Amino acid sequence: MTGSMDDTRLKLMEAIARKKLVTAQYNGQTLTLAPHLLFERRGDLFISALNLNKSWRSDEEPRLGHFKLGGLASIELSEEGFEPLPGFEAAPPREEDTPLLGV
Repeated sequence: MTGSMDDTRLKLMEAIARKKLVTAQYNGQTLTLAPHLLFERRGDLFISALNLNKSWRSDEEPRLGHFKLGGLASIELSEEGFEPLPGFEAAPPREEDTPLLGV
């Protein structure tokens, strides 16, 4: 593991533990994320997070997206907190995924 990967993982773990927003670069875009769950899938780390930059239709319930940690860059921990989505359970998206840390 590279040092930056460890740094990314530690920042996201702190964000989940403290329910803090993070900003990150992902596919060339700056995202503001509310990370709810860190999980492992086939040896890769992912987070389930609410993307606050996403435009939801008024009739659409906001839901968590899944982001591969390897694709996230320039992660900054915010002092701004968030409330987990109502009804959120710290269960990974797929049965074969391994949950590591959830809000």
